[in-house]
Amino acid sequence: MKLVAITACPTGIAHSQMAAENIQTTAEERGHEIHVEVQGAMGTENEIPDDTLAAADAVIIAADTSVQQDRFGDHVVVKASVKDGVNDADGLIDEAIERAGGETAAEDAETATADSETVGSDTDDSAMTDEPATESTPPAETEPTESESADSGGVIARLKRLFS
Repeated sequence: MKLVAITACPTGIAHSQMAAENIQTTAEERGHEIHVEVQGAMGTENEIPDDTLAAADAVIIAADTSVQQDRFGDHVVVKASVKDGVNDADGLIDEAIERAGGETAAEDAETATADSETVGSDTDDSAMTDEPATESTPPAETEPTESESADSGGVIARLKRLFS
């Protein structure tokens, strides 16, 4: 799905940047195309091009200030606070997808579960027994990647905890 987002707060320094980064990262991790515009006291950064806006399926606005909306025309618009952009990007993206008529991550998971249950039902039930499962060794812990370990104690993680 193609999305555009706008984040805006009165100062436009920390919160709108954090929301923009979180929304963009979350959307890209979920396989969506997204362009995020940031508005603040310093002006507009990464302004959404007209052709990108025209191709978008939905618009997400995470703002604590007014955002000029006349350019969105008939697009599906999801409005929320900057805090929601920082703390619940998945929820905003799910709402935008749902309102635009696409499948949300929860629906994708349900479909995958239903598909795996259907595939599993073709197996021979005679192989199943009532015996308890044997203990297995727990999966080995993996080392966090450099970016994960940097984010876990980084500024963004601390700010997210502060605003949650």
